[in-house]
Amino acid sequence: MPKARSEETLFEFLTYPTVGVDDWRYTAQSAQVRVMEMQLLTRATLLDMANAPDFAAAVGSLGSGDYALPGNPRFDDVQTLLLEKRAAVRELFAEWMLDESVVALFKSRDDFANLRLALRRVLTDRPVGSDYSAEGNVAPEVLEQVFEEENYALFPDYLAAVTEEAILAYYQDKKIPQIDHIIDRYEAEYKIAQAQQIGEAFLLNLFRLQIDLSNIRTVLRLKHIDAEQRNVLLPSGFIETDRLRQALELGYDALGQLFFPTPYHRIVDVAAGYLASDESFLKAEQQCEEYLTGYLKSTAQITAGPQPIIAYLLLKEQEIRTVRLILTAKKNLLDTKLILDRIGA
Repeated sequence: MPKARSEETLFEFLTYPTVGVDDWRYTAQSAQVRVMEMQLLTRATLLDMANAPDFAAAVGSLGSGDYALPGNPRFDDVQTLLLEKRAAVRELFAEWMLDESVVALFKSRDDFANLRLALRRVLTDRPVGSDYSAEGNVAPEVLEQVFEEENYALFPDYLAAVTEEAILAYYQDKKIPQIDHIIDRYEAEYKIAQAQQIGEAFLLNLFRLQIDLSNIRTVLRLKHIDAEQRNVLLPSGFIETDRLRQALELGYDALGQLFFPTPYHRIVDVAAGYLASDESFLKAEQQCEEYLTGYLKSTAQITAGPQPIIAYLLLKEQEIRTVRLILTAKKNLLDTKLILDRIGA
């Protein structure tokens, strides 16, 4: 087995990077967050949903809490409720955050998602449509106007540049994944640059972790389809580029050892083993989500600051996605074991 060239590298942290220091301007908001955290769904509730015999029983497992619906709700009713809950937590986040640039930074997630959808439609000669998220910095009607007039100057700088490059990349070989690769790279670089400008260590470390987890999933997917692409890995994470490239050359059974000097050893080992045995990325998604959750929860060491507020936003959004995932699986009669594997039971 090839020797890991970077195995002697001393990683920057053992489990999680620093979450920064206290900011006492956020004393009141942080106290409110601690109360809200206590209302997040327990693991027992999620397991009850996953083990429920059908969709109706899974909805019933939510009881009379934040997601309770009267009567016998349809899936569309649940979907509407989940979107309302997501909008509400984002509004609360914007209200609590004192730095508007942080609010704008998180809103940009919807801008990049909207752009991805719009470009896919426009470049494949479909109508640009109007069904875009209204929770970004760029209103859906502006997005429509940009592509109707082909006037990218209407976009903020971080969208104008990526739009032009994504269009050029697509027309080189007319492959839709090129759009995704370009947008992923621009979004990662934008987040890192903004975090550095804001000067918040937690934000910078959070985005670098997200880049690492994205690259781990990408490596596993490239190996699974035996692809030769190397330019799709995102820059600016904690993992050395050499380690990621070497991972593409090794078998699944050697990946755990390659990542042993990093905090991601368990993620890679479990995900690669499950992919080899079940040909599924369920464990890769579950392990990455569990690790990121651990980092977000480590903000408990902060008494006051923006960190607990950012963490609560992301944890609540994750909870909403998990509820939707379980209920979608129940609606489509998926095997309970698959659901449990995905949520890490």
